[in-house]
Amino acid sequence: MGKLKVLFHVNEIDRWNFALGNIVNLISDVGEDNVDVAALANGPSVAAYADAEKVETMKGLSEKGAKFLVCRNSLKKMCSGGVVCISEENLPSFVSVVPAGITEIIKKQHEGYAYVKP
Repeated sequence: MGKLKVLFHVNEIDRWNFALGNIVNLISDVGEDNVDVAALANGPSVAAYADAEKVETMKGLSEKGAKFLVCRNSLKKMCSGGVVCISEENLPSFVSVVPAGITEIIKKQHEGYAYVKP
């Protein structure tokens, strides 16, 4: 079996702790060299990128190869909705912005990523 490819889709803020725990366990189990991990935030879950504790955990995982993605549409909607406004410029440096979360999910599945929604 080749390298595992996994996409964690987080669209609810309260699911981040489960997702991060899953990522930690996955990397611990198979080793960082044996898995490509991506975590995509869209909807209200984008607010996690303003949570210092979660960002610290994410940063550590990014140093082990995990990629963190955020939906540009969701960032814009959160700002216009007056909830939590995070500009692209204020995102942690390890976070990549994708134009549309739904499109990224489809692309990753097309590339053979397993889809996990904690």
